[in-house]
Amino acid sequence: MPKKAKYLSRVSGMKITKEEVRHVAYLARLKFKEEEEQLFTAQLNRILDYMEQLEKVDTSEVEPTFHAVARTNVFREDSVAPSISQDLTLSNAPDRDRGFFRVPKIIE
Repeated sequence: MPKKAKYLSRVSGMKITKEEVRHVAYLARLKFKEEEEQLFTAQLNRILDYMEQLEKVDTSEVEPTFHAVARTNVFREDSVAPSISQDLTLSNAPDRDRGFFRVPKIIE
């Protein structure tokens, strides 16, 4: 099996090896100490073990959700409200020209 495909063929029940952690670290341009590689390998394998447990749970009666907590629209209703005048908006502008803010030119 080609080297690239070896890392893509994860089957339930398989464990992540230290070599795979090293390979992913290499791809991410990360360097880990030996202890860190062991720690990450153990942590990732615990995550996979937990995912295997979750796969065994019968969810056939559970409705799919997009959020863990029910959400409602948090936006307020649009309503017409008076806005501030152009003169008031420009009242603190250090430099204005014909009803606009005047700023220094930044593009040549």
